Amino acid sequence: MSSAPCTNVRVPAKVNLFLAVRGIRDDGYHELVTIFQSVAITDQLTLRIEGRSELLNHPAGGRRTELSLAHDAGSGVPTGPDNLIVRAAQLLADARGIRMELVHEHDPVVGVRTRLELAKRIPVAGGMAGGSADAAAALVGLNELWDLGIPRSELRDMAAELGADVPFTVMGGTALATGTGTGFARVLCRGAFHWVVCAAEEELSTPAVYKAWDDYCSPSEVEPDAVLAAVAGGDPEALGAALHNDLQPAAEVLLPRLAADRKALLDAGALGAVVSGSGPTIVGLAADAQEAQRIARRVAGRFPRVLITTSPSGGPVVQRC
Repeated sequence: MSSAPCTNVRVPAKVNLFLAVRGIRDDGYHELVTIFQSVAITDQLTLRIEGRSELLNHPAGGRRTELSLAHDAGSGVPTGPDNLIVRAAQLLADARGIRMELVHEHDPVVGVRTRLELAKRIPVAGGMAGGSADAAAALVGLNELWDLGIPRSELRDMAAELGADVPFTVMGGTALATGTGTGFARVLCRGAFHWVVCAAEEELSTPAVYKAWDDYCSPSEVEPDAVLAAVAGGDPEALGAALHNDLQPAAEVLLPRLAADRKALLDAGALGAVVSGSGPTIVGLAADAQEAQRIARRVAGRFPRVLITTSPSGGPVVQRC
């Protein structure tokens, strides 16, 4: 491990500009065609190595570490082994033969500790891959902090073990994904798009939304061509008209008011409005930055949290503290 004391990683959220569910695969997962785009709403993960200075560069210190995680995301987000950040750290540790012991942040340091602190801005359980983004931040940040030297492309491949959205959040940008979403190809995107992001008070679990799709929806044959043309041409009007999400009806079964919320965004001037991923966050596309500000003011009283952002964004950005 490196003796570098601190690394910061800023990692962006994503929206699904297009999501079609083709059906259920033999392995039980859903066959998808989706277009991901990263947006400039970011979480920040701060990673530090602490402990007795004589151990930080000692060979034994480099093969063993405690790990603790703290965050400001509320009591509903775990800090134990179920957290995707911790799972990402364990994946890297196992891959490189590092013995990792998960401890509480207030436990006294014994030997060497990797301390992780998450500042959360991406909506929790909101359909914007916040947990996946944080896992990507852990992979990229620990690769730097622990001086592992793993190429970003290899981290992307490893990320598939953590979840469908994690490989994309390791890379960022705009991508067309098929299958379960873990395999993707870069997509040409010209210009910037302006979004009004409306978070809900409630949370929706991805498995519950897919279960609702199984119960109430049918496979779709809608193709992503219109979205691909719109992003390639940098055309917000065309993109607004082409936004599509097959999981949206399923999310609206679980939270019926989402349909009215989308209409409110359209009535406020959005070129298009769609549930992001499995929801319940709704994103509205604006013609430009000024119009995004106006739309946000018009709907501010309807949602507990309204954010203005742009896309596309890049992947995780790593900086030394």
